[in-house]
Amino acid sequence: MIEFNEEKQELRLKELRIKEEEDLAQILAKKYKIPYLDLTTVSTNIDALRLVSEEEARAGELASFTLIGKKVGIAVRSPESKEITALVGKLEKKGYVVSVYMASKKSLEWVWRRYKDLSFSSETKAGILDVANAEISTIMEKIKTRDDVDKIITDVLSQKRSYRVSRILEIILAGGIGLGVSDIHLEPAESEVRLRYRLHGVLADVAPIDNDTFRLLLSRIKLLSGLKLNKNSIAQDGRFSIKINDREIQIRTSILPGAYNESIVLRLLDPENIGVKLEELGINKKLFAVLTREIQKPNGMILNTGPTGSGKTTTLYAFLQTIHTPDIKIITIEDPIEYHLPGIVQTQVDKEKYTFSQGLRSALRQDPDVIMVGEIRDNETASIAVNAALTGHLVFSTLHTNSAAGAFPRLVDLGVDPKVISSAISIVIAQRLVRKLNKDVASQIPLEGNDRVIVENILKTLPDGEAPVQTDKVWKLNDGVTDASGYTGRLGIYEAIVVDTAIEEVIRTNPSARDILKASSAQGLLTMRQDGILKVLDGTTTLDELRRVVDIDELISDL
Repeated sequence: MIEFNEEKQELRLKELRIKEEEDLAQILAKKYKIPYLDLTTVSTNIDALRLVSEEEARAGELASFTLIGKKVGIAVRSPESKEITALVGKLEKKGYVVSVYMASKKSLEWVWRRYKDLSFSSETKAGILDVANAEISTIMEKIKTRDDVDKIITDVLSQKRSYRVSRILEIILAGGIGLGVSDIHLEPAESEVRLRYRLHGVLADVAPIDNDTFRLLLSRIKLLSGLKLNKNSIAQDGRFSIKINDREIQIRTSILPGAYNESIVLRLLDPENIGVKLEELGINKKLFAVLTREIQKPNGMILNTGPTGSGKTTTLYAFLQTIHTPDIKIITIEDPIEYHLPGIVQTQVDKEKYTFSQGLRSALRQDPDVIMVGEIRDNETASIAVNAALTGHLVFSTLHTNSAAGAFPRLVDLGVDPKVISSAISIVIAQRLVRKLNKDVASQIPLEGNDRVIVENILKTLPDGEAPVQTDKVWKLNDGVTDASGYTGRLGIYEAIVVDTAIEEVIRTNPSARDILKASSAQGLLTMRQDGILKVLDGTTTLDELRRVVDIDELISDL
């Protein structure tokens, strides 16, 4: 006997009708040559809703759903209706740039339901996610550890209000700012999305987020960052700002397509974390004297190398603050401007309109004494920067290499003539960041076994005049102490190579990084390994922490 389940059949018919409606919207989108959008997958911007009344939206079968600065997105059922034409004209007269999308009736109804949330929200300023001072202060007061962020997010996820996505984003950002993290990672997996903070260079789990909430979070972040909502198979980069009291924090957004959904990394650029003085960076005494001399010269290039997040820009900012006086002109070309320096002309790169090479050319026409180029990425920028250093300018810049010695072959790979490298470059620095040990929750233990062999081998290579404070003990975190409480802040470990006669001669032979390193050994400057080991032995950090950022186990025996 066959049973007829009327309820199941009705549900199936309803699903088919919804699919047919979405299919029709996609067909009409192609006909009218406008993008199709399923608004149920997009986070609605409250400020966009305010542009059109609920009565007007329902009557014209449209929804104003996104607003970034003066760019507004309108979803419609009939793009050629008189109501749409009138609304677009009205918005354009007010200075808005309108983008029209095709959507189904179901999609529009999803947005119309948000009108009831207007009373819960305050209007934001153009281009800035303006978190209320009182609200952000309240959240930050509650957040002392990652567990606190986890608890607050879990509480909000248990609520059913549709505006909870904006609230969760505020908590994630407030937690990151309050804890002083450098990056926020949202990584989708099959069953949930992993939220992680990078604190002092180390990633740590915070809270899982369900996939439905993440889908809305992703749309909200894309809207804020000025990214394409209907593109999910390409990498996208954007940015937005958070204003807290008098402090504006820049957020750099990176989105990558993945197996389950797009992965998000938010880089937090907090001016309070970047303005460090040169003497507070942890630079060895001898290198400090060399750098102080080099940055006072009227021309030449000072290159700082290392991977992303190794503190290169912070060091260059410290150089700028040290040499800045009213009688010299300093221009920077950055991506983005990470820290606003009073009295210095700072410009920001735009990938489409204003590249590093274009910015550098324009800067040279402004008669600067000092130029900082955020990063040398290509042949054109490298050539212009080198020529600027040769023609009476002091140039600061960064390069992505693993070591100071690696910068020279890298410049050759970028097409810079080896004959001019030695004339243009004054000094190359490499650095990493290690976490500073909190000695209140650590103890000294004997240095023995394989660790002692490694330390002694590195100490044998120390230049004359350098010696450890002691060689018998190292520090280790007490049992049960987590990294979060075991380390407080970070400082740099450095190495540098001054371009002298020996380096100049070897550069002409198309050398490897190892050849450069051998030629520089007579300069008496520490390598990162040596600098790191000295900081371990004086209790500044631990061997485990040093191993995290530098390979100390492989001995370079031919130096």
